[in-house]
Amino acid sequence: MRFDPWNPDFVANPYGVYAELRQQAPVSFFEPTGQWLIARHADVNALLRDRRLGRSYLHVATHEEFGKEAEPEFQEPFWRVVRAGMLDVEPPVHTRLRRLVSRAFTPRMVESLRPRVRAIAGGLVDAFVEQGGGDLIAEVAEPLPVTVIAEMLGIPDADRPLLRPWSADICGMYELNPAPEAQHTAVRAASEFAGYLKELARERAARPGDDLISALAQIDELTLDELVGTCVLLLNAGHEATVNVTGNGWWSLFRNPAELARLREDRGLLPSAIEELMRWDTPLQMFERWVLEDIEVGGVVIPRGVEVALLFGSANRDPEVFDDPDRLDVGRADNPHISFGAGIHFCLGAPLARIELIESFGALMDRAPELELVREPVWKPGYVIRGLESLDVRVA
Repeated sequence: MRFDPWNPDFVANPYGVYAELRQQAPVSFFEPTGQWLIARHADVNALLRDRRLGRSYLHVATHEEFGKEAEPEFQEPFWRVVRAGMLDVEPPVHTRLRRLVSRAFTPRMVESLRPRVRAIAGGLVDAFVEQGGGDLIAEVAEPLPVTVIAEMLGIPDADRPLLRPWSADICGMYELNPAPEAQHTAVRAASEFAGYLKELARERAARPGDDLISALAQIDELTLDELVGTCVLLLNAGHEATVNVTGNGWWSLFRNPAELARLREDRGLLPSAIEELMRWDTPLQMFERWVLEDIEVGGVVIPRGVEVALLFGSANRDPEVFDDPDRLDVGRADNPHISFGAGIHFCLGAPLARIELIESFGALMDRAPELELVREPVWKPGYVIRGLESLDVRVA
């Protein structure tokens, strides 16, 4: 098998191909997307921190100056939303936005959410156990982070079912060479979500409540577009990874029953287990960066104007960094995985995601200690944001 992000067999298990890349071609050009694949942990980690690369190039050049064509006009509503959030901008705009939003994610404020996260997780798991099981992703993994971020933002209860479909549709644009239908779907979702958030922000500006949208709406130096882009990013980043760590993680444990038994016997391993599950089957397999100046990686010169594809899933299995990397070890102590990124774009919500995962896994361990897999799951077709279609389990 070779690197083929559109091949379901590769998506299901890319790790053998990654091993070959690290050994034989750690820096290689992938013609179908015009990107340079970066496979080794040291290189990925260094490039995430290298200011000669950026999530965007528009802070230093126009599309034409950078040798690129502008996106099709129909995509404008999507990029207007995305480029107003901090993920797809660079300093000084990124610095300003992150400073403003990080006020809601101080360690003390995030930790103060733990009792509420625990209560939400417990309620979802109680209902799941009472019905004897079902689709763990749809009924536990997805509702938990969506509920948490919706409560933080102040989304009314009646509107919350809109959030997950909007997020999933928007994230479809991040796959490699998305199909025209996926592009149009992402544009529609971004436009609908932006319209919804603008109306809500105007209401909260006039009648603020105790929520994040109200707080953001009071900040004069934050434009309405930036408020919308920030909220969309918080939803997408705040739940896509958590959902997939939960689904991928339980599937990993079912495939490694000795480690599942070990974790069930010792809940003190939960924090290290969560980190290991993020490393062993990484939810975000690839993160892309534009090369703003010529760089050299592993003896290969990569010119300005192209993209590098940083292979997180490969970096997290690099034997130069991780002892016996293909073995799942829920007690792994030295675990410098890069599933949350690194550098200035390190995931702002990482502490909250960890709380959600620990509480979710802990509740299931406590209240469904004999959870059993019903059938082998199927992977979604997406490669960049990689997760299962469903995970059917029963409570024995």
